[in-house]
Amino acid sequence: MQDGDTPPDQLDIKAIARRIDRPVVLVGLMGVGKSTVGKRLAQLVAGDFVDADEAIEEAAQMSISEIFAEFGEAYFRDGERRVIMRLLEEQHGVIATGGGAFINDKTRALILEKAIAVWIDASTDTLVERTSRRSTRPLLKEGDPAQTLDRLRREREGFYSQAPIHVRSEHGPHMQTATAIMEAIGRWM
Repeated sequence: MQDGDTPPDQLDIKAIARRIDRPVVLVGLMGVGKSTVGKRLAQLVAGDFVDADEAIEEAAQMSISEIFAEFGEAYFRDGERRVIMRLLEEQHGVIATGGGAFINDKTRALILEKAIAVWIDASTDTLVERTSRRSTRPLLKEGDPAQTLDRLRREREGFYSQAPIHVRSEHGPHMQTATAIMEAIGRWM
C-alpha cells in the first residue's frame, strides 16, 4: 500500500509518531487500561512497551503485593521511582505506571520532565468491572472496591490532572483509546 492509499487518519498518526522524541508515560488509577492500551499505543508510536509494575517485580524478585506486605508502601514507592527513572533513561516508547506512581512528587516531576505524561481516566463503574478481573491489587484487598476506587479518584485527581494530556477510556476497543491518545499528543505538540 502506498501513502496515497493510506487513510488520512493513519497518515496523521504516523506523522505524530515521527514527532514524538521521548517516552510516552501512562498514568491513572488501576483498571483504566494503562497496560492494555499501552501495548496498542506502542504499535502506533513504533516503539516498545514496558509495564513499570512488571519491571519492579522483576528487579525485586517479588510481587508488588509481597513488597507492600513485607516492606510497606513508602519502600515500594521509592523503588518504583528508581525503576521508572531507569526506564525513562532507557528511552522506551511507552511506559505504563502503577496507579500511585504519579502521586509521588519526585516520580511525577521526573515523568513531567523526561516524558510525555498521559492521564488515562475512566468512570468508577468501569474501574470496578476491570479491576475485578485480578485479585493482585493490594489497595483493593480490603473493603468495598467501588468505595476504595472512588476515594482514590478523589485523592489522586489533582495529581493526575498535572499530566498535559487527558484521555477517557471507557468501553470499546483499546486501539480506539490509543488512537485518541495519539491525536491528543498531536494537538499538544
